[in-house]
Amino acid sequence: MRHIQLTGIKMMLLLFIFPALLFAQETLTGKTINESTGEVVPFVNVIQKGTSNGTTSDLDGNFSLSVESLPTTLVFSYIGFETQEREVTQNSPINVSFVQAAAALDEVVVTGLATSIKRSNSANAVSSISAKELVGTTAPPTLDGALYGKFPGAIVSANSGAPGGGLSVKLRGATSLQGNTQPLYIVDGVYIDNSSIPAGLNIVSAAAGQGSSSNQDNPSNRIADINPEDIANIEILKGASTAAIYGSRAAAGVVIITTKRGSAGKTRYNFSQSLGWTEVINLLGVRDYNEERVRESFGEAAVQDFIEARDQNRLIDYEKELFGDQGLISITNFNASGGSEDTRFFASVTQNKEDGIVANTGYDKISFRLNIDHRANDFIKFGFSTNYINSTSDRGYFNNDNTGTSIGVALTGTVPWLQLFPDENGNYPDNPLGASNILQTRDLVVNQEKVDRLITGGYANIDIYKAEKSGLELILRGGIDYYGYNTYAFFPKELQFQNPDNGGLNGVSVQGTATNKNYNVSAFLVHNYFTDSNINFRTQAGLTRESFDQNRYLLAATDLVASETNVDQATNTGVEQTRVRQEDAGFFVQEEVNYQDKIIATIGLRGDKSSNNGDANELFYYPKASVAVNLNEFDFWNDESFLGQFKLRAAYGEAGNFPPPAGLFTSYDSYTNVGIDGTLKGISLRGVLGNPDLKFERQKEFETGIDFGMFSNRFTGSITYYKKTVDDLILLSVKEPSSGFGNQFVNGGSLENRGIEIGINAILARSRNFNWDLGINFFKNESEITKLDVPAFNIGAFGATLGTFRIEEGKSATQLVGIGPNAGANGLQVFGDSEPDFQMAFNNFLRYKDFELSFLWQWKKGGDNVNLTALLTDLSGTSHDFDTVDLDPEGQLGNGPYRVSQLGSSARVFIEDAGYVRLRELGLYYNIPSSLSDRLLNGTFERIRLGFSGTNLVNIFDYNSYDPEVSNFGGSAIFNAVEVTPFPSSKRYLFKAEFNF
Repeated sequence: MRHIQLTGIKMMLLLFIFPALLFAQETLTGKTINESTGEVVPFVNVIQKGTSNGTTSDLDGNFSLSVESLPTTLVFSYIGFETQEREVTQNSPINVSFVQAAAALDEVVVTGLATSIKRSNSANAVSSISAKELVGTTAPPTLDGALYGKFPGAIVSANSGAPGGGLSVKLRGATSLQGNTQPLYIVDGVYIDNSSIPAGLNIVSAAAGQGSSSNQDNPSNRIADINPEDIANIEILKGASTAAIYGSRAAAGVVIITTKRGSAGKTRYNFSQSLGWTEVINLLGVRDYNEERVRESFGEAAVQDFIEARDQNRLIDYEKELFGDQGLISITNFNASGGSEDTRFFASVTQNKEDGIVANTGYDKISFRLNIDHRANDFIKFGFSTNYINSTSDRGYFNNDNTGTSIGVALTGTVPWLQLFPDENGNYPDNPLGASNILQTRDLVVNQEKVDRLITGGYANIDIYKAEKSGLELILRGGIDYYGYNTYAFFPKELQFQNPDNGGLNGVSVQGTATNKNYNVSAFLVHNYFTDSNINFRTQAGLTRESFDQNRYLLAATDLVASETNVDQATNTGVEQTRVRQEDAGFFVQEEVNYQDKIIATIGLRGDKSSNNGDANELFYYPKASVAVNLNEFDFWNDESFLGQFKLRAAYGEAGNFPPPAGLFTSYDSYTNVGIDGTLKGISLRGVLGNPDLKFERQKEFETGIDFGMFSNRFTGSITYYKKTVDDLILLSVKEPSSGFGNQFVNGGSLENRGIEIGINAILARSRNFNWDLGINFFKNESEITKLDVPAFNIGAFGATLGTFRIEEGKSATQLVGIGPNAGANGLQVFGDSEPDFQMAFNNFLRYKDFELSFLWQWKKGGDNVNLTALLTDLSGTSHDFDTVDLDPEGQLGNGPYRVSQLGSSARVFIEDAGYVRLRELGLYYNIPSSLSDRLLNGTFERIRLGFSGTNLVNIFDYNSYDPEVSNFGGSAIFNAVEVTPFPSSKRYLFKAEFNF
């Protein structure tokens, strides 16, 4: 055993300390030139295939590269030119002629349901994210968690720090006040459900008993099921001019995900293992207590308890006790790909295990994928993709509650001199200062989600005919997304707050089941025609059909028998069912005209009908049109100009947003047997009158911009301005009492968003040993309610005393108002806006010899939150800054007493700046030279990559809580900047080893 250990140590030393002792035996030289002009192409990447051994050609196109032996294969690549491979069998000068063609500017982006276009010809600002950008720096916790700062125009925010997800993505501002605000996700042609389904915690928390009735159960969202390691690239269609092709589901944008496919050749394998830990981003700390402060806040009786605990050295930092854990992370991925010229495959399995920063929380997911593509003959190609996911998430009991029992709310009233730990028999003492013993709640409450999901899609491309200048292709696509989702929430009767003497329910068991089945099918004809003058006409037309079926049950039991968890072993039981079913059908036609890549014009129309409309047979039409002009393709400047690309573009399009399921029809509540609260119930109205005349929200958007490339496209950029209007805005209107209903959904207004997006990419350095690539994106959005047919109203928070959102004509859709000394005629004062002033991201990639360093900084300027965690700690006398004097203009009151003194007179103290600067991602990797790995491992591995990475490692903000990224109400609405004692956010540290063979 000792010999094995010493051998391992020696191998590690060889891997990390002595690679420089091995020297190459051959030096290859050559020159890189432009085939069409004969001029040199400088700064070309020259890599020995399958290794990290490489160099860069100099200003004169000359390069020199040392290799261990011949024969070998060199790979030559440069932006704006075709990548080439050259097999070298003897040491002689190598001249490489580059063909200017498909590279970064000529990658394809989606323009139709069945077609794509070169990016250099696109009239829209379509953002793309490659696999390297997605997971190349660090392994993200979820797919949507990997989108932070990667492209302009998107606000990605975590609704909760709980393991397993809970994020929201909003593209180009607010798109609805009552309807969906999340983009449509499509994976390999399959429409993906991204629901957040509550677990029924409200039965205990009564969070919806006052204020907003929005979902406050802190559930995860289902896009978190998709494995980021399987993704080849993502395209984000932000504007209606691109999203129009997806019709009535595309008002909030479309995220198109393409997973990895196999390529012809020998089977290649990749194995990676990441190990690390997660820890809380920010602990607030404990108030600095002394005898006088205890007396003032808690009375004379508490002073003696404080003194005894202090003198016996048993003052407990319960915040650290709850959130101080370091959760272990393990991510294991294995994939294989390969095949023949006719049949190719990609298969993968990934296991992700993550412990939360709170005991008894965590996330465990396993994902299997198989993608197969087959060419049956010269005119038929087909394939399919299958992905199975099984996951379990334990999320704890957090966020708002009106009973004082959730871990976060109870913590605000927990002081350090309390003894809350269990005795030797496992019995927890009651908390004398609150409704809940936070340690007992943490250890005994269960809030678990389980998912079994199958996503399968297929396609067939059939060349009906091909001629010299024309061709007709039939494209068939279809897929199904099916999952079973089970929630289990258990509050045992021994909990302090479940004791009937304390007003409890004597034990609660809530079990939920949801089944979701989506399927979509489509068929398209695509015709291409080329004229003698090199004008391309591309015509496409097709039919689509989508079905969405979700059935949810929530079974609740109170007053449990003994410690049974079965819902039938209880005195009181209740059942709730929510059924949402929708059938959509439509057509799409589009004509694209390309004049020699100089002028590219497109016009299209989508027609939709849906069972979610009052008249299920009525067609709604969504037009689109665009034009792009590549000035660089004209003879305005010569080929030697520093300006390589300059494109002007403009586009217009319309898309829709469905009414909420409860909007069209009057719904009822019903309970069988006995109600959850112990009272007999039958059928009752929900209080919302159905409106069969309710129409879709219609989004109309115009965008214009320029794309440019300079210095042989070493410096490229894009600038886009957009104006987006949402008409027929769906609002919840108050009904007259005589109607018997409280509210009704109506089309009652218009909303406008205006914004600018800028993306810059620069190659700052290219040399033999050092590369530096920089990407910068910037965006700013402003919203306005341009029309309101109902009286102005407050929405989305807990009232004007604390700060709330207000919908008012002529004002921002996300303004935050409240009671204040300078209130207007309506008694309210504007204190802020949840919309950021702007967001920026700086993405860097540096390579020095065999080392790689990547890091992403994200800057959010402005944007406000309603911070009610501070309010609760202030009211309990436990705020970490309770006694700090820096808020009171008179310099007399501590921050806690000052904030409390403003209750009822000014909401300003609870509306805080939520801006931040964050090191979102960091990765440092070492690629072991092939000469070293070949000697040690007999050439088994093509590449070995070792490194360290992290997420949220540096966080700079003045926000007075755990993290400015919070949402008590989840990601389903735009009013998500409200904090009530959330599950704190985390930072992640990972060590990774990756092997290609």
